[in-house]
Amino acid sequence: MKLYDELVARGLIAQVTNEEEIREMIDNGKATFYIGFDPTADSLHVGHFMALCLMKRLQMAGNRPIALIGGGTAMIGDPSGRTDMRSMMTREIIDHNCACFKKQMERFIEFGEGKALMVNNADWLLNLNYVDFIRDIGACFSVNNMLRAECFKQRMEKGLSFLEFNYMPMQSYDFYYLYKNYGCNMQFGGNDQWSNMLGGTELIRRKLGKDAHAMTITLLLNSEGNKMGKTARGAVWLDPEKTSPFDFYQYWRNVEDADVLKCIRMLTFLPLEQIDEMASWKDAQLNTAKEILAFELTKLVHGEEEAVKAQTAAKALFAGGGDDSNMPTTAITEDKLENGKIGILSLLTACGLTASNGEARRLVQQGGIFVNEEKVGNIGLEVTREQLQEGVKIRKGKKVFHKAVLA
Repeated sequence: MKLYDELVARGLIAQVTNEEEIREMIDNGKATFYIGFDPTADSLHVGHFMALCLMKRLQMAGNRPIALIGGGTAMIGDPSGRTDMRSMMTREIIDHNCACFKKQMERFIEFGEGKALMVNNADWLLNLNYVDFIRDIGACFSVNNMLRAECFKQRMEKGLSFLEFNYMPMQSYDFYYLYKNYGCNMQFGGNDQWSNMLGGTELIRRKLGKDAHAMTITLLLNSEGNKMGKTARGAVWLDPEKTSPFDFYQYWRNVEDADVLKCIRMLTFLPLEQIDEMASWKDAQLNTAKEILAFELTKLVHGEEEAVKAQTAAKALFAGGGDDSNMPTTAITEDKLENGKIGILSLLTACGLTASNGEARRLVQQGGIFVNEEKVGNIGLEVTREQLQEGVKIRKGKKVFHKAVLA
């Protein structure tokens, strides 16, 4: 199976322009393509995971990826999929986040001479003269068409700032700039980016003529990956300091039964023939499929050694074993103790298992918290210094494990 057909079979392609030309370029390693990442945090999360895996697949087939870090567009904020305006970030925070992204991307993509590129649109966007920009680029955009775009329509009732209205022309300019300066002939993105991406394709056609348009190709990445970034505890990050390899493994181990094969197809590099054999799996076999998914993705992000540790720890915990050496752990400092004790609500919050004492209170009252495998029935329970010295095992629900120790 050629690469383009494999991407379709894996459920990665939702919409395209110029399909036959795209197929020919991708299958023959002729694509120089970009995917954009706005640095809104200091770590990539699992919502970015599909894009990273796609870049890896295409690079393995001889195509050239460009990872575009949105240091410039992050100064504005993408309104797509938002109900309100993003918080404004300083240039220093954005630069720090960009550096974090690059370090994480290097686990997936091979950068270097003749290989993948990483560029930051701050290098060209922040130097633009605004009047020159709107005369040269703004004239290519119809306000009527922009207002029909889904990313703007959903914000019109609540209010769309003029600042955010500039995002589409600036993202479109990125593609135009990359086309002219790096020979980038293709762009990928989630379906929430479709209007912005078409804007870039149209801008190149209008600025450089129909011949250029023939080499300007837009692909739409299915947005399933964007639904994977949140859990009850918040975002699932690729940085092991923010989401431990064990928690990362557990996140994928606990996906819904209906999603497990979809995730295996989209995100792992297992052969499609092997995945197709899993299509008939049911009941207990689905748990095996989830273990395969969790192991493969943890290996991709954190390496095989960490994946083995996470899998071993998870199996030991669910089997009632005592090996908690790889369990996520929080060190509780003396200043958090009062008279040598810490209340269960404060402990849950300190461990990041709940966002607030109020949430912790509700979980305890609903019977969802266990300490050393005993259900906590009293919101006034206190854990002592001596218990913390030995290590306290906390379970939230059936699947989230954590350990608290004395610092």
